Amino acid sequence: MKIIRTEISFLHNSRLSVLDRDEDTFNPAFHFHPELELVLIKQGYGRRIIGNRIDPFEKGDMVFVGSNLPHIWLNDDTSGDHRARSVVVHFRKEIFGQEFYELKESREVAHFFDLASRGIQVTGATRDKVSRKLDILVTLRGFRRVLLLLEILHILSTSSDVLCILGDTFNPENMEETVDRLSEVYKYVQNNFHKDISLRDIAGIAGLTPQSFCRFFKKKTSKHFFDYLNEVRIFRACEMLIESEAPVSEVAYYCGYNTISNFNKLFKESTGLTPGQFRIRSVVK
Repeated sequence: MKIIRTEISFLHNSRLSVLDRDEDTFNPAFHFHPELELVLIKQGYGRRIIGNRIDPFEKGDMVFVGSNLPHIWLNDDTSGDHRARSVVVHFRKEIFGQEFYELKESREVAHFFDLASRGIQVTGATRDKVSRKLDILVTLRGFRRVLLLLEILHILSTSSDVLCILGDTFNPENMEETVDRLSEVYKYVQNNFHKDISLRDIAGIAGLTPQSFCRFFKKKTSKHFFDYLNEVRIFRACEMLIESEAPVSEVAYYCGYNTISNFNKLFKESTGLTPGQFRIRSVVK
């Protein structure tokens, strides 16, 4: 997977674009562009890579991506109702002019854009408030769209419900190699989570020795690989318990667990419920 440079302004013939997307998959290319980008996930789930960090995403996830910061959203599933729906806003910082950022009243926005070079996740009440305004933004045209964008930026730049995705020591050097490895590991797990995956197998996918892979994965994701693998398996098990009437033993086997006792133990550790209790509560809801 190579990093692709794009020009959003040229693609949409506008310095400001607001897209309400409903597609089979999110953009499959690891890319960057000079435009700032605000993304709200309306439907879909998987993993997003921003810079050299990989994190899960699901419905409601909101991220602000800085200029020329590489990023990609990868679906976990595209079958059935698992669509890739999102609202995406692209604009260039220059649309407001340099003097705008020198205003006392615009200092928060200017600082927010600086932080966006590390990627920003929006959470809590701010995310909910901005989500409602994005639903309105997609319906507007002309100067009213610009006015609402400014209002959204003011909300984001003055909120405490935001956090930087990358550390302040983020270094883009060797980023492509790092993301390639993470992406290949991620894709392999999504396609093979139901199989017995050994440390040697997954280290080979990343082109590393088992020991080096363990250090690499823990450093980049802040978790051990087999904890991540278990997260993927339990997430799929939850889906099957909700969406099908398959016996718990069949769910366990499909999701890669060789013994029902081990599945029950790990499922309860992850959800606080046994598989049977989870299914009953999900049906009741």
